[in-house]
Amino acid sequence: MPSTDADSRLPLLLFHAYPLDSRMWDGVRAALAEDVRLITPDQRGMGGTPLSEGDTTPPAPDLAVAAADAIALLDRWGIERAIVGGASMGGYVAMALLRLAPERVAGLLLVDTKAEADDEGPRAVRLAAADRAEQEGTEGWLADGMLPKLVGATTHRSRPLVVERVTELIGSQPASGVAWAQRAMADRPDSGNALRAAGLPTLIVVGEQDELSPPGPAMELAESLLQGEIAVIPDAGHLVPLEDPDGFLSVVRPWLARRRGA
Repeated sequence: MPSTDADSRLPLLLFHAYPLDSRMWDGVRAALAEDVRLITPDQRGMGGTPLSEGDTTPPAPDLAVAAADAIALLDRWGIERAIVGGASMGGYVAMALLRLAPERVAGLLLVDTKAEADDEGPRAVRLAAADRAEQEGTEGWLADGMLPKLVGATTHRSRPLVVERVTELIGSQPASGVAWAQRAMADRPDSGNALRAAGLPTLIVVGEQDELSPPGPAMELAESLLQGEIAVIPDAGHLVPLEDPDGFLSVVRPWLARRRGA
């Protein structure tokens, strides 16, 4: 495609959380797009992206597949390197992309996510949820089971529109994509060594009330990285860009400005 001024801006590739889609970025999309060339795909099986094309058999669940999808997208747009990031599962995909093609990553923006693999307990819960999604669909139980920990206590108490929006996004996801994503996350490896070896500028953003990816381990990860930084957002849980868009932008935009000037 022909080059434009917009094409020359710093690319920022952001992956969404589970079990949502790229609409989770809507509250920060316009502001980020003023600064960078923003790319927010729906991941395989979620939102508007099918799990497989036509009648083909879906690939085995693996976050490396989602990472390869993203690399193909960068190739189509003629982008050699990008800041790569994501929230929750999206962070896992960003780390999978780093493991698969570190030369394509200029920096990392990790939001309410973690580097370690699942222990056996959480892994079993994921696999059980995948089976249930395939057998029953996802209506009702998936949102009901996830919402108590997916957003923070302050959001539950004082941001009803955010809770309503998250519920809507969860309810719109295909059961097949939910099952695939859960199995892919259950089998993900630890990414700590890959992050430390890369030595890249990395901003870790975490909600103060995040119960799924708490601030303590996030701080420890940031401290272990050569160019790691951390920002803890008050009164937010596991979905900071949805719960507090302004707080998210207040830490991410200055960090991106430094990346553009590097």
